[in-house]
Amino acid sequence: MNNSWYDAAVPLPVIDVDRSSPIPLYFQVAEQLERAITEGRLAPGDRIDNEITMAQQLGLSRPTMRQAIQVLVDKGLVVRKRGVGTQVVHGQIRRSIELTSLYDDLVRAGSVPETTVLSFERSTIDAGSEELVQLPDGTEVWRFERLRTVGGKPLALLYNVVPVSVADLSSASLDKSGLYQALRSAGVHLRVADQQISARGATTREARLLEERKGAPLLTMRRTAYDDEGRIVEFGSHVYRPELYSFQMTLVDR
Repeated sequence: MNNSWYDAAVPLPVIDVDRSSPIPLYFQVAEQLERAITEGRLAPGDRIDNEITMAQQLGLSRPTMRQAIQVLVDKGLVVRKRGVGTQVVHGQIRRSIELTSLYDDLVRAGSVPETTVLSFERSTIDAGSEELVQLPDGTEVWRFERLRTVGGKPLALLYNVVPVSVADLSSASLDKSGLYQALRSAGVHLRVADQQISARGATTREARLLEERKGAPLLTMRRTAYDDEGRIVEFGSHVYRPELYSFQMTLVDR
């Protein structure tokens, strides 16, 4: 990994452009560079050549190369400095739309997640509770909030509610492992979930914790998960920094 803007540029990955394709050349280049970053062939801190040099290497125009790099800049994958070159910042964490936890997904992607438990309490559901509204008033639940970071960068703010009857989380190491790992250890078999993905601006508190500006766009995810007996086992309301994180899904024609 390179640690300075003045380190030598790493060799450019092999990039094949199809000039007969209807896909714009800049997009073909951007897509292949993004793949090299997410697959680790271009690592965080690596510096690649400036637009002029890359354009010459690929036989493309400078405006085409500039557009390709801008796509990566807009996605938060690289930053550039005039006259020096372009540096890889990080690979975006992509989460498949399946019933897994963020912790599991990060570990699967080769990352080392770190968690800070911001609050943890035992309370009850009442008429004013926004979450788990399907549960009767008076249901005892665990409520907790965690800040998840990767590589020292804040990634997500996680608020969760779990019925006490589902699992005893009083001794769970939520700062060292994921919630779903704790539920599995308690014998809970997660089966299905209702999930909603949206976006909104960061509140003052969220901006401070996630190192963003107030009002910056955040991805949001709300989920109610059920076990194989149909019981509600978890409610989650999470916010993510979009430049570091995305949801990925496969769509199938019926």
